[in-house]
Amino acid sequence: MQISNPNINLTCTDADIYNKIFDFTDKSILELGCGSAAHARKIAELHRKCHINALEVDKIQHEKNLSNDAPPNITFVEASAQDIPFDANTVDIVFMFKSLHHVPIDFMDTAMQEIKRVLKPGGMAYISEPIFAGEYNEIMRIFHDEEVVRKHAFAAVKKAVESNLMNLKEEIFFKTESKKESFEIFKNEILNRTFVEHKLDDETWANVEEMFEKNMTEDGAVFLQPHRVDLLESKTIL
Repeated sequence: MQISNPNINLTCTDADIYNKIFDFTDKSILELGCGSAAHARKIAELHRKCHINALEVDKIQHEKNLSNDAPPNITFVEASAQDIPFDANTVDIVFMFKSLHHVPIDFMDTAMQEIKRVLKPGGMAYISEPIFAGEYNEIMRIFHDEEVVRKHAFAAVKKAVESNLMNLKEEIFFKTESKKESFEIFKNEILNRTFVEHKLDDETWANVEEMFEKNMTEDGAVFLQPHRVDLLESKTIL
């Protein structure tokens, strides 16, 4: 296993990858750290014969999820990845999109154990994490450096594999393209996040804006962000 790959040739989205991997029909799906549940909502809309439990530990975001219309085959739950409120061997697919590194470091191993516990034998965990590289990352690290927590998240996944908790089926590296039409839009996105509060002084904002503007084109600032997916399988009981 490797935490990053300097030679990534694939540019796509997470949806492009998981839609090729999974048949969602009649599946019990769990998303941990769902945020606004964009992935869960899309999967639920396209695959009505599945059911998704979307867990979010941030109370503000969870209440937003409850107040927004959603497909009937989604249930929103306020809970953490390290304490999943479901029985063992009941879930076919677990998703984590950029959320494992937000689990407190001391609980990352517990989160992996919880994923294993709730998965059915042969069930799959799709863990997508941003790689600590790229121009967008360089802007963010000025005020929100996630290098340490991302290393710990990778270590937790690697430990789960090396300890035979789960099998590594595949490791996929890809880039996603994102566009920010203006610095103000980027700034508002940062300030409106409910799971972390950023208080930047004027000098820091100026440094962030300077780096952001270096990526501006006629269509806005375009970034290629590198990611890694670890596709894990729960061991089959013999």
